[in-house]
Amino acid sequence: MRFVHDTLPQRVRFASGAAEEGLAAEVAALGARRVMVIAGAAEREFADRVTAGLPVVHRHDDVVMHVPVEVAVRARAAAAERDVDALISVGGGSTTGLAKAVALTTGLPIVAVPTTYAGSEATAVWGLTEDSVKTTGTDPKVLPRAVVYDASLTLSLPVELSVASGLNALAHCVDSMWAPRADPINQALAAEGVRALRTGLPLVVKDPQALDGREQTLYGAYLAAVAFASAGSGLHHKICHVLGGMFNLPHAQTHAVVLPHVLAFNAPFAPDAERRLAASFGSATAVEGLAMLRDRLGAPRSLRDLGMPRDGVAAVAEAVVAAAPAGNPRPVTLDAITDLVRNAWEAR
Repeated sequence: MRFVHDTLPQRVRFASGAAEEGLAAEVAALGARRVMVIAGAAEREFADRVTAGLPVVHRHDDVVMHVPVEVAVRARAAAAERDVDALISVGGGSTTGLAKAVALTTGLPIVAVPTTYAGSEATAVWGLTEDSVKTTGTDPKVLPRAVVYDASLTLSLPVELSVASGLNALAHCVDSMWAPRADPINQALAAEGVRALRTGLPLVVKDPQALDGREQTLYGAYLAAVAFASAGSGLHHKICHVLGGMFNLPHAQTHAVVLPHVLAFNAPFAPDAERRLAASFGSATAVEGLAMLRDRLGAPRSLRDLGMPRDGVAAVAEAVVAAAPAGNPRPVTLDAITDLVRNAWEAR
């Protein structure tokens, strides 16, 4: 056994109903005196509650999916104008992504309070969209110094969006099995993440107001993100980044639709990873386990339903092949990726 593994420096506080207390402790640890809170309109109530009593000098709600460059520029200007010394993000992946865009150019520390299962809070990956192209990169400056997980903040997340967000987290696990820097530690984290997510998500669907399912799902999403942060972006994420940038498709739902197609594409060419995934799903094969879980959850099925035009298939396939990561278990050819994207569009 021989590998190189990176462990990112970050503190995690996980306690339902304790976001306000945990956030106050993290802001105090930073010694912050002029805090900027980033939260979209939908998270305003949560953000106001958990940041009560903190030295907030600005509340920024200009949050847009996929972080367009112009949105990032406005947030950076707001931070500079108010001489901010720390950022708090309260929300999902778009909110965390905007905080990262500010940190990328300012170096300001972030304390993240997730309200979905996106996982961006546990990675050093940033993303910006300009002229229908989404560009991603990695920089230690954007990794939040601390994450405050409070499953009670996800109770109001609608079941349909919870399913999509949870399957996005599951995609982090699957990609981590064969991404460019996959290693035994990433695979162990990802396998446990799959187990937690396949346990938690059906409980969320069954009783959206019960904390047990929400906690299992949030725990699984964190493990998924940690594995992904180390393993890097695999074929699945390259496909979804192209789709998101090109057609502005909803992030979590896109991952939920594409995942079974990429798993079926790669699994036969990565038998060891496939066996570990199957065991985590508790099924005979990984493809079968994911299919059964998606049936139980009522997962989204097609890119067509998300608004992608049929005539975009060829352009997506070409962009994916150009961006495909080295070392994918199966050769990435234009014909094969065209078929994969077309099947995802048709829900076939």
